[in-house]
This record gives sequence, C-alpha cells and structure tokens, in this order.
Amino acid sequence: MDIFSILSLIGGLAMFLYGMNAMGQGLEKLSGSRLERILEKMTSNPFKGIALGALVTAVIQSSSATTVMVVGFVNSGIMKLSQAIGVIMGANIGTTMTSWLLSLTGIEGESMIMQLLKPTSFTPILAIIGIFLISMSKSSKKKDIGTILVGFAILMFGMNAMSEAVSGLAGNEQFTSILTMFSNPIFGVIAGAILTAVIQSSSASVGILQALCATGSVNYSVALPIIMGQNIGTCVTALLSAVGANKNAKRAALVHLYFNLIGTIAFMVIFYAINAFFPFEFINEPASQAGIAVMHSVFNVFATVIWLPFMKLLEKLAYITVRDKKNDSEAKDEFRILDPRFLATPSVALEQCKSVAIRMADCARDTLKLSIGLVSKYNDRDAETVTENENKVDIYEDKLGSYLLQLGSKNLTPSDSQTVNMLLHCIGDFERISDHAVNITECAKEMHEKGLSFSKKAVEEIHIFNGAINEILDTAIMAFEHNDIEQAKSVEPLEEVIDSMRTEIRNRHVKRLRKGKCTIEMGFVLTDLITNYERVADHCSNIAVCMIQIHDNSFDTHGYINDLKATNNEEFQRKFAIYSEKYMLPETKKD
Repeated sequence: MDIFSILSLIGGLAMFLYGMNAMGQGLEKLSGSRLERILEKMTSNPFKGIALGALVTAVIQSSSATTVMVVGFVNSGIMKLSQAIGVIMGANIGTTMTSWLLSLTGIEGESMIMQLLKPTSFTPILAIIGIFLISMSKSSKKKDIGTILVGFAILMFGMNAMSEAVSGLAGNEQFTSILTMFSNPIFGVIAGAILTAVIQSSSASVGILQALCATGSVNYSVALPIIMGQNIGTCVTALLSAVGANKNAKRAALVHLYFNLIGTIAFMVIFYAINAFFPFEFINEPASQAGIAVMHSVFNVFATVIWLPFMKLLEKLAYITVRDKKNDSEAKDEFRILDPRFLATPSVALEQCKSVAIRMADCARDTLKLSIGLVSKYNDRDAETVTENENKVDIYEDKLGSYLLQLGSKNLTPSDSQTVNMLLHCIGDFERISDHAVNITECAKEMHEKGLSFSKKAVEEIHIFNGAINEILDTAIMAFEHNDIEQAKSVEPLEEVIDSMRTEIRNRHVKRLRKGKCTIEMGFVLTDLITNYERVADHCSNIAVCMIQIHDNSFDTHGYINDLKATNNEEFQRKFAIYSEKYMLPETKKD
C-alpha cells in the first residue's frame, strides 16, 4: 500500500464522514421539531420506547446523537430515567440502518436488477437530483431533501473510495498478520472500542470495517470482536455529554454503557461457548459487507431482548453506581431544559426555547393582572409578588435570550431561523409588560399610602379600560402560545381602540379638573396609570405584528401597521367597530 493509496483512504474516509453528517442533518431538518415531540411523548411502555428510539436514530443516523438527546431530556426533567432506558435500547437497533445502507456497495451480479442496485449505478443520479434541488428550489423542504440525497451520494462515494484504497491489501502478509491479532476476542473488542471512541460514531467505524472487507482478508473471527468493541466505544459520546449534568443524566449515560458492555460480554460468552462445542463453519470465512450488517443487527437485537425483562435491574444498577446522598435533593431549575446538549440538534433546542418563552409569557401576564387588581384593592403581599415575578421575568429574558443567540449561530432551517427571530423580539416585549406591571403597582401603592381615590366616573372608565387591557393581553399571549396568526390579527384593532380610550379618558379628566371634581395629584396618578396601560397594549401589538410579519416573511413592522390603516382593511375595520362598541365609555353629562 503506497502513499497514494493512503491518501485515497483518508480522502474516502473524509467523504464518508461528511456524507453521513450531511445526510443526518438533512433528515433532522426535514423532520423538524417532530423528533423532539416524539421523544417527549414517552410512556412507561418499554416497547414503545424501543420503537421510537430506533425510529429517531434511523432518521438522524446516529445512536450517539439520540443518546445525547436523551441525556439532555433526563437532565432537564422532561424524561424519567425509566423512560430513557427503552429509548437507549431502541437507539442501538436504529443505528444498524447505516450498516445495511453501506452493505449495498457489496452487491455483486451481472443481471440488470443487480447492477441497478449497486450504489455506483444510482448514486450519481441521486447526486444530480440533490444538487438541482439545492440550487434551484426555493422550498426549504426540497433543499433538505436535496441535502439528504447529496449526503447519501457522498457517503457512498467515500465508501467506494475506501474500499478501492484498501483493495491492494488483499493477500498482503503484514496486513493479514495484524488482522490475525484482532481475532483474539479481547484485542478485537479493545480495537473496536478505541476506533469508535476516537471518531465518535459507531456507524462510521462499522463503515470502515465494511470497507476493509473488500480486501477479502477480514474473516468473521476478526470482524465479530471488533463489532462488539464498536458498540462499547459509542458510549463515550454520551458519557462525555453527562459531565456536569445532574445525577439522573449521569445514570442515563451509564445505562447506555452497561447495556452495551454487559450485552457484549453476554453475547461473546454465549457465542464462543457454543462455538467451542459446535464450531460455526462461517467463522473463518471472509466477511462480506452484508455479513457485517447482519452481525451488527443480530448483536443489538440480542442485547435488547436479553435486557428487556431486566430493565428495572439496569435502572437499579445505574442508581447503585451513582448514589443519592442523605438529604441530597437536586434543586428544581426550570431553565434546565435550555440544555447546551440540545444545541447539537437545533430543532429540539428550539422546542425547548418555545416552552420557556410560553412560561415567560404566562408569568408576565399573571404579573400584570395582579398589578391591575392592586389599583382597586391594594395589599403589600401581592405587591411583593409583582416585584418577585418581574425579577423572574428578567431572568427569563437573560437566560432565554442568551440561549437563543447561541442557537441562532447554528445551521438552522429558514423556518427555524425565523422562529428564533420572533422569540427574540417577543421576549423583550414580555419583559417590558412586567416592567409596566411594577409601574402600575407603584401607582396603586401611592394611592394607598396617600389615601387617594378616583371619582365615581373615573372608576367606571378605568374598569372598562381594565377589561380592554385584559382582553388584548390574553389575545396576544394566546396567539403566541398557539402560534395562531388569525388570533394575532385581532390584536391591532383592539390596540387602536385602547389608544382612543386613553385619549378620551385623559380629556375627560381635564374637564373634571376644571370643574373641581378631581385634584391635580389624582390627575398625575391617573395619567401614569393609563399611560402604562396603553404601553402594555403597544407591546401586545408588537408581539402580534411580529408573529404576522414573520409568518408573511416580512420584517417591516411599522410599514405593516401603516398599510393596515391606510388601505381601509375591511376585516380590521369590522373588528375595530366591534371592540369600539364593546369598550365604549359611559356618556358624560353635558353642562
């Protein structure tokens, strides 16, 4: 094997790894947040967990990525350890899909059908179609499909390049002597584990083994221990991801290790015990690429079947390794779901961001409604709660904003990128709404401490104003939580009504002031109060308009509002009329 063959081998490996990564990313983007929803809807049914774990892993082409996600879910409290075990088992089965795809390169035959099944026949066509979709299509989904096709083609080209590079090793005595050393089960397992731990992918290491099979020098006696070791080596990724995580997350990573380690020992003991008494004829025959795929699948199915009745024992083993100390309780941190591990799977990370943003929105809404109640009936306890909640919303904005900025730097789909932008805009408005809740509370406190009260007419007007503010707040946040664009379109007409109400209430106060029915001091309080109300409505409008603009692929917020008013939009005018009638202020007596 000369220097050029070595360079070809390295180049083939690079293409192989890149193709696998591109295909996995394309599949992940195409599936979007459905991956996260599938994994979150785990039940205590282990069969469902295994099936879903296998499905997700087959989609993203990486058991390591699935296991890291599971560690993140357990660390965040989204998934229980008992639920995670089934998913981890299924992930090991799902990862065998890659080896079956790669086994296509070993197809032999002269018939037309067999020739068409060879990757060298159809992957160039897939590559052309993929490049066309990426270059010409405007649809993000079609671009993702193109990425999958190109990734698969590059993967197969890399596999062929590796096979051709090592083909010269056939019959090479030095190469054969090295392989003979790995026929020792212990050395083979160690070699497979180290290779997989270094490249962080069992699928890739199995692919390299399949490429070596093209030489005809790799017997099943050599391949079997290496495959066993590869299943152990893939646990390194999950173990590394559990560093710094909570105890349950560490246990999830250990479940992955114990599953593969003990499964490997059991399989090897049973296999070689049987082979000692009833020798397998195939063991000293050259391994084929399809044979490697079969062995990979048989082991993972075997390990799953063996462990299935003992899932509780596997969980207990993890608890014994990572023990709970006396009086040791991990503090509940609602921001744990913003786990850095999820950033490797952006669609999953984005779903966590949405969940936190919804909590933030609800907290801001509850805070504002509590402050409005203080205007009519003040108490120190609720006022303190408003301040505490406002501080909490500030923390939400800080934590979530930082995480979204990190997420925004990842390779996102256009749709996910727009969602990130929308969340960044909206959380700023939620924070400002909570700030106005504090301002309203201060107005209520001032009235309470100074013994001030509004006139009967002012109380009636503020009561109606409260109803309008509560409705616009509920409408905007419900639209945000459910991504309801039609509901979001109801916000702006109500915001216009609230603007008019503020102006009218202020004018009425001036008239009462001239008649001596109200004091200047109460006028300052009233002005502050209705100004904060109107600003809250503005932020609700910002949230709704941002949602609509993102949905319409436009970012000119002011232009949208101006056009909405200038074009005499019938739907806008209809809703404006409904809200104007609903929140009509009581008539005032004429002089």
